[in-house]
Amino acid sequence: MEPGRGARALPGMEEAAGAAQGKGRVNFPFPYTPYSIQEDFMTKLYDVLEAGKVGIFESPTGTGKSLSLICGALSWLRDFEEKKKQEEARLLADEHNGQDKQQQPTSCSAEASNCQRSAGELDWITEFMQKKEEQAMVDRLKEEQIRRKKREDRLEKIRHNVQLKYATKRKRLEDDETQRLLQLSKEILSTELGSDVLEQLDHEEEELILAEYESDEEKKVGLGLDEDDDDDLEEEHVTKIYYCSRTHSQLAQFVHEVQKSPFGEEIRLVSLGSRQNLCVNEEVRHLGAVQLINDRCVEMQKNKHGKKSEGEESEGKKRRVSRAVCPFYSYEQMQFLRDEVLVKVKDIEQLVALGKETKACPYYGSRYAIPAAQLVVLPYQMLLHESTRCASGIKLKDQVVIIDEAHNLIDTITCIYSAEVRGSQLCCAHSQLLQYMERYRKRLKAKNLMYIKQILYLLERFVSILGGNVNQNPNAQIISQAGTELKSINDFLFQSQIDNINLFKVQRYCEKSLISRKLFGFVERYGANSVVKTNKEKQKMAGLQNFLLTLHQGPDKEAAIQCHPVEAEDGQPKMASPLMQIEGFLSALTNANQDGRVILNRQGTVAQSSLKFLLLNPAVHFAKVLKECRAAIIAGGTMQPVSDFREQLLSCAIGADRVVEFSCGHVIPPDNILPIILCSGPSNQQLEFTYQKRDLPQMMDELGRILGNLCNVVPGGVVCFFPSYEYEKQVYTHWERTGLLTRLATKKKIFQEPKRANQVEQVLAEYAKCIKRCSQEGGHVTGALLFSVVGGKMSEGINFSDDLGRCVVMVGMPYPNIKSPELQEKMAYLDKTMPRTAGQPPSKMLIENLCMKAVNQSIGRAIRHRKDFASILLVDHRYARPSVFNKLPQWIKERTEIKPTFGLAFAALRKFHHEKKSCYGSEAS
Repeated sequence: MEPGRGARALPGMEEAAGAAQGKGRVNFPFPYTPYSIQEDFMTKLYDVLEAGKVGIFESPTGTGKSLSLICGALSWLRDFEEKKKQEEARLLADEHNGQDKQQQPTSCSAEASNCQRSAGELDWITEFMQKKEEQAMVDRLKEEQIRRKKREDRLEKIRHNVQLKYATKRKRLEDDETQRLLQLSKEILSTELGSDVLEQLDHEEEELILAEYESDEEKKVGLGLDEDDDDDLEEEHVTKIYYCSRTHSQLAQFVHEVQKSPFGEEIRLVSLGSRQNLCVNEEVRHLGAVQLINDRCVEMQKNKHGKKSEGEESEGKKRRVSRAVCPFYSYEQMQFLRDEVLVKVKDIEQLVALGKETKACPYYGSRYAIPAAQLVVLPYQMLLHESTRCASGIKLKDQVVIIDEAHNLIDTITCIYSAEVRGSQLCCAHSQLLQYMERYRKRLKAKNLMYIKQILYLLERFVSILGGNVNQNPNAQIISQAGTELKSINDFLFQSQIDNINLFKVQRYCEKSLISRKLFGFVERYGANSVVKTNKEKQKMAGLQNFLLTLHQGPDKEAAIQCHPVEAEDGQPKMASPLMQIEGFLSALTNANQDGRVILNRQGTVAQSSLKFLLLNPAVHFAKVLKECRAAIIAGGTMQPVSDFREQLLSCAIGADRVVEFSCGHVIPPDNILPIILCSGPSNQQLEFTYQKRDLPQMMDELGRILGNLCNVVPGGVVCFFPSYEYEKQVYTHWERTGLLTRLATKKKIFQEPKRANQVEQVLAEYAKCIKRCSQEGGHVTGALLFSVVGGKMSEGINFSDDLGRCVVMVGMPYPNIKSPELQEKMAYLDKTMPRTAGQPPSKMLIENLCMKAVNQSIGRAIRHRKDFASILLVDHRYARPSVFNKLPQWIKERTEIKPTFGLAFAALRKFHHEKKSCYGSEAS
């Protein structure tokens, strides 16, 4: 079968199944003739999925990794579904044959029965149980067949029945008109009955009052739609592939690749995203902050599905409560959106557009599509964060997980489960919550008051351990003993005197009661210009009211508290309740004692000080993913060094025999890349950019001479990476003073990477424009020289293809700051829990691996397609050490040349670029 052709259900169904059983080779539909490395990639991927293992896959940028993942994984899914159908058919056929035999009486039945009795009753019970299990399996298979047939018929009907779509759209228009007339009627009534409007506005404050809270021991409180609301929501999950990546743009790019692939027409794909990305309710979107949007959305669903509490029932006649519901949360319309999503592949933008058109919520509509979907595309956080995963309806049991762009997976998990709160936020939250409690003390139930008092106590103790007092202005409280202190979770709880509080219950209360959302509404209502009305304790609370008034007075006021700003539509920052941030910190404290540390950072004032939870063991959270799923693929363009993934993520969850590594070469010809390790400069100065030596004037001068020579022979763009912004600035200033910068500018126009993210695009555009102009016009200036920073905005995700990156220079080795308390604690943890490798302590391996991951990401910015070419210059003799050299990507390492002198390196570079200029002509100039 030719690539790209196949059967109706999924491309190449019968042929591939036959090939797999016959020759042992799998047929992979592909939009064009694949490279040999792509075939190897897909074959290995198929084998890992079939064997239920964990694969670490490395495929350099420009080698078609996304398409290999799509065609390899979906080919496996196609064959898996076909085998499952064949097995189902066999079981059902056996069951049918068994019934036929039972209908035929035999003369031996009585004799067989007597023999069975004589064999003992135990055998009879065993046989009965086996038959019962087999019958249950057959019944389940029949139900699955019926459900699958219904789903396929429904989707096929939608796919081909245009009239059905028009009928749905017409009904939608009718509903809109009805809603418009209702709104008009309300406006007319409100004009006639002004007093009622005032009463209604007054009752809006009812929404700020916490509902009666019952803990999960007393009653399970569900979020969103009740589980038994509709049988359709309980649809069994088909075998599927969860594909996740780092950013929404990367996910959109992947979805477009799926659309172009041979599987694009038939695969059932759903794109998931956060409420911030998918919400189409402008009233909610305008809240800006993710936490505010989440809380408001959940509250609206509770309003729609929640039942009145006993208090509301008894007071129903006395007061009318106006509870806002979301107009897009229409189950009928979300069902339609779900089916539309499953019929045709859509990315996030198309999903949002469909939601607006159908007046259906894309966030919930896409979640309803998960059970029937074969491919679910979602961001890292949604899959890796356990509570988000559960809330989204993601079930990993026996499914396949593919994590792409996974080079920073360890850091991602660490960040997701770490949390930090500032002293100003703690004081601000305490003031707001205390004022809230006093305002509604008589309206709140006993359990609410109990939990609020517990939270107030926690905030008071957190501020106290920082050396402050919640009743005083944090900006005015000077810390007498500044510094950083690290504690285990248990030590922190004991020292804070909060070890007697059940943080699990407090965390659940915050989550279910939506207290942070209520508090935000309270602060919005009683802002800087309002004095909150209180009861008989008004005089007692007068001082506290004045303190609350300082919350919004701005930084120029002496007593102002800096609360966390949230973007607002009018340009003025809204003040989100800092309790939202604190909830994350409380949740972090529920980790196991050995898996994290609390960092007390006391700086200047209480407001500037902070508490931070640092996760030390990301494996404990990733293990939950690995133990549930059938197989997992961790993929990226640059995965070296792989040892970090094995030791820090996989070792405690699965055996070493279940982990498979695969690294493929590049599609470029071997002579299209020239990596060089340069050990000494033009004046024979040994190149060693350590912290002790890199500041020396002679070292910076030597680097300048290297770049000056490079700019004479390298056409187009040269990208030079420095270890940090500070060192880049120091070198730039030194060259400016010595006149070297002026000499460099005669050959290349010089650009610097900006620190501000919003300026990166502009600098890149000007850099590219300059190179293009120089290529077309000729002259003395042959291109541009860009000074970038390892770990900065341009070291990851930026494409320096063709003339934009003809040479990448790496200055020194970008080791992390080992004086960082977080890194020191991580090093100590690894030395304590991990074995030594090749005689080296795990902490040293960690430092080296972090450095080389950053190097590999940076030098991977060049060589982006088959016809591209570039030279790579590693400027430090330490790269020649075997332990460092072996951590370069395989496709770069096997072509790297170590040059002890600059003369040899310069000759090789000049020859390389001269040959490429002759070969590629104007493309290389």
